[in-house]
Amino acid sequence: MKRKLAAVMLATACLTPVPISAHAQQVWKNPDATPSERVEALLKAMTLDEKFVMLTSEWGVPYKNHRKPPEAVGSAGYTAGNKRLGIPALQSTDAGLGVTNTVNMRPGDGATGLPSGQVISGTFDPTYGYQGGRMIAVEAAHRGLNEVLGGGINLVRDPRGGRNFEYQGEDPILAGIVAASLISGAQDQHVLSTIKHYALNSIETARTKMNSVIDEQSMQESDLLAFKIAIEKSDPASVMCGYNRVNGLHDCQNPYLLENVLRQEWGYHGYVMSDWGAVYDGDAAWKAGLDQQSGLPADSKAWFGDYMKRKVIAGKIPVSVVDEKLRHILYPMFKYGLFEPRVRPTETAADIAEHTAITQKIEEAGAVLLKNDHEALPLKQNLRRVLVVGGHADKGVMTGGGSSAVAPRGGSPVRGDEPNDLQHFPRPIGYLSGAPLDALKAEMPRAQVTFLSGDDLNAVTEAAKNADRVIVFATKWSSEFFDNADLSMPQHEDAMITAAVKAGKPVIVVLQTGNPVLMPWADKVDAVLEAWFPGSGGGKAIARLLTGKANPSGRLTTTWPVSASQLPRPQVKGMGLEFTLSKKQNPADYETRLDLNIEGANVGYRWFSLKGEKPLYPFGYGLSYTSFTHTGLEVDPSDNGLVAHTKVTNTGKRAGADVVQIYVNLPDGSPERLAGFLRVQLSPGESKDVAIPLSSYALARFDVATKHWVRKAGAYHFRVATNSFDNAGPSLTSELAQQ
Repeated sequence: MKRKLAAVMLATACLTPVPISAHAQQVWKNPDATPSERVEALLKAMTLDEKFVMLTSEWGVPYKNHRKPPEAVGSAGYTAGNKRLGIPALQSTDAGLGVTNTVNMRPGDGATGLPSGQVISGTFDPTYGYQGGRMIAVEAAHRGLNEVLGGGINLVRDPRGGRNFEYQGEDPILAGIVAASLISGAQDQHVLSTIKHYALNSIETARTKMNSVIDEQSMQESDLLAFKIAIEKSDPASVMCGYNRVNGLHDCQNPYLLENVLRQEWGYHGYVMSDWGAVYDGDAAWKAGLDQQSGLPADSKAWFGDYMKRKVIAGKIPVSVVDEKLRHILYPMFKYGLFEPRVRPTETAADIAEHTAITQKIEEAGAVLLKNDHEALPLKQNLRRVLVVGGHADKGVMTGGGSSAVAPRGGSPVRGDEPNDLQHFPRPIGYLSGAPLDALKAEMPRAQVTFLSGDDLNAVTEAAKNADRVIVFATKWSSEFFDNADLSMPQHEDAMITAAVKAGKPVIVVLQTGNPVLMPWADKVDAVLEAWFPGSGGGKAIARLLTGKANPSGRLTTTWPVSASQLPRPQVKGMGLEFTLSKKQNPADYETRLDLNIEGANVGYRWFSLKGEKPLYPFGYGLSYTSFTHTGLEVDPSDNGLVAHTKVTNTGKRAGADVVQIYVNLPDGSPERLAGFLRVQLSPGESKDVAIPLSSYALARFDVATKHWVRKAGAYHFRVATNSFDNAGPSLTSELAQQ
């Protein structure tokens, strides 16, 4: 009888607003109070119904039988606000590389697209990531959006992965630092940011069924390390858990990931949201530590709504559990200023120009010159005839697909007949405005620059015979929802390059891809520039890189294999099979268990080192139009750990940026790892003595028994290098004490 009476009293409390004292109201509305103080004051004023509103988000657009909420701006997610208490609505947008407008949910609203993650991380400079994150947040605020679903940081374990272009490469320390810069850039603008997809959501193939199997130490030293570093450096508002399983349990229902690691080991204060459709068992997710079920009706059931509320009213779930989830959600909302009144800014032409310029600068700093024989590049101003072929270079630049695809202002420059709706998502193949052809003509006013689509291969060969230089734009699209079947380029792209080579003139290939690719024609062309997906300012950036107005300085953050046979898993059943929101995956067609213990923590370049395999291009590789030398190496203690000192000299005739990389071998003989890096800009003949902080995580191993990182006593071998396979630089061995 007492239990029934308590349930009735609690049910009544669901509907009865708590009287708000003037003092309590003053506390949660006072920006000078701490976030925790404001949270506690607000919790006391909320009814249970009001609390449960915040535990779910829904699509901010129409989808099947779901109607767009009236107050939703029109985006991926919407959590209703509370006028009585002054709680702002959460308006969430996909924003891995810019503010998206999937299937034109906000009619005609385009935005600025960043270059792909390989470009941002390829700068080896977090200041570029910060500028990119800030740009995204400013454009989100222009549209009334206050949460960006960015911070993609899954390590590149397979160079065929469909979403690798969203992420920051294969090294956990570099990826963590760069992702943190993107998140900080956004949140400093009072816009919340996620970090995703937690964790080990490394491929798209059968992603809702895939079980990533890995031991604890390897997990902590690889994928979880990237998240740990990013969270320590940026404190993202939310962590988005992924679709896949880890060691048998789905990410959003995994107490080891959500409670043991995230809360207990890392002390994370923000909230855990599910990816759209990633909750398979609401009870398990609730208990494991999920705070918000996101993207309804993507899941089969609204677990965190009336279903859970009835359990609370019945006394099966304590109200204190609900309050703890609310603390996680409200804390970052207070910390990052969402409760403070702000005037919604209007986007101006100056804003757009500034943001496009940011994307251009990032592309110029992160695109990678892979080959440059016979001084084919930079293009000389005395060239008379330049032929540009393929890639829709007369219209724009390619962009990756899926939830991170940014719609260009004015619509797509490449019109196709592919459907553009949620049922066929992630199609169509996307392009951003800013034609490389137009930019190249502007940079080479004395040359006759002509264009061919590349469809007619004989026409390509004939036209190339009359050209001083042939520039072939070759593309390979990547997207969420599927992985690449293999590393090859589309057949026509290879044929187009081969047709250009037949003419016997110097051929330059500009690649726009989301992953490393095989290049059977590499020995026959003179230069290769990997532009990746170059963003809204990409057309101009490519032209400036080709003409030497900008000096290539990007480095690879994913190892390029010679063939798939060098990978930990040369074949994964189902790779290359596409699915959409209307076409689901058939588990029988796919591998559903991914044994990550094959490589464990030795991801990418460390796997190649472990197996003694030579890649096509190593991690950290990239050419320049100038040259650099490194002299001397010292490793000294500082207040914040160890610091490496070396001298960098520009020995060439052009100004340029070098990326100094420090690698370390531990006493236990485990594969070498990146310990520190620094991007250095130098004029011709200039030298600089540089100090490079070394990550304590690179010098330690995770101890499973104590849950701590331990640096063992012994001899540590350090070296300065231009990439992971370069052994020509200065080195030293230091005896370090246990720590």
